[in-house]
Amino acid sequence: MVFGLLNIDKPAGYTSHDIVDIVRKKTKVKKVGHAGTLDPAATGVLVLCMGSATRLSEYIMGHTKTYQAIIKFGETTDTYDAEGEITATNDTPITREQLDAVIPQFKGYIKQVPPMYSAIKKGGEKLYEKARRGEEIEREPREVVIYRLQVDSFVYPEAVVTVRCTPGTYIRSIAYDIGEALGVGAHLSGLIRISSGDNFTISNAISLRQLEKDIENGTWEKHLMSVRDGLSQLPYIELNNQQEDIVRNGQSIRLGISNRGSIQAWADEGIFIGIMEREGDDDNTAEWKPKKIFNFDAD
Repeated sequence: MVFGLLNIDKPAGYTSHDIVDIVRKKTKVKKVGHAGTLDPAATGVLVLCMGSATRLSEYIMGHTKTYQAIIKFGETTDTYDAEGEITATNDTPITREQLDAVIPQFKGYIKQVPPMYSAIKKGGEKLYEKARRGEEIEREPREVVIYRLQVDSFVYPEAVVTVRCTPGTYIRSIAYDIGEALGVGAHLSGLIRISSGDNFTISNAISLRQLEKDIENGTWEKHLMSVRDGLSQLPYIELNNQQEDIVRNGQSIRLGISNRGSIQAWADEGIFIGIMEREGDDDNTAEWKPKKIFNFDAD
């Protein structure tokens, strides 16, 4: 039984679904899913959920993400990245000082309009499907948090920036918006996801080629990471035998803890029980309800 996570260094030219399909077919694991999409041109950290760990993808994709992006100024594209068609050009050069002056307005809590070429659904259809027909529709701004936006280097017409942000942030939109703020236009010409949370980094990611080699020689499972690595943002609690029995029977229990939202529950000896969610406001009377329970040794 396979139950764990793979940290893949996604190569350019593949969709996230391409990687899922390759890994599913070659490992013969029936359930494989990704925890956070990367555009085809982007590279870097792509976390795959293997086996029943796919049930945890919504929690694992909730990690803060860090990217290294290349923004090219003077060219605007319809997709906001280098894959699209150029829709406007402006050869007015900008300086590092001008760039530094607009960067602060894109830090912290900001409203971001998703690009038309995105997988967001509107009226039951993905936006990129409408965009391919030449349609342009109004998109509602979304609030995202940019924890860090740092210019690492600048040689006109390109800047290399590091972005640390909440999941769901469109780095393409940041590039576009910075170009608009400077009045010259811009698009994203390169993107690497260098981390997802603290445990999935580019330094501990495995290349697709190496994974394929290890699948062939039967050693690929050594690359599996524990779901504990993927749930590090959730509070951890260890249940005693009596509590474990109650939870596994689908019943809620009182824990007397002040945490809010979801927690990860474990038994002793590294046995993963599952995810529990709080019901009630008072710490002493609030109950914790089983949300997703697993019935095998998951560590």
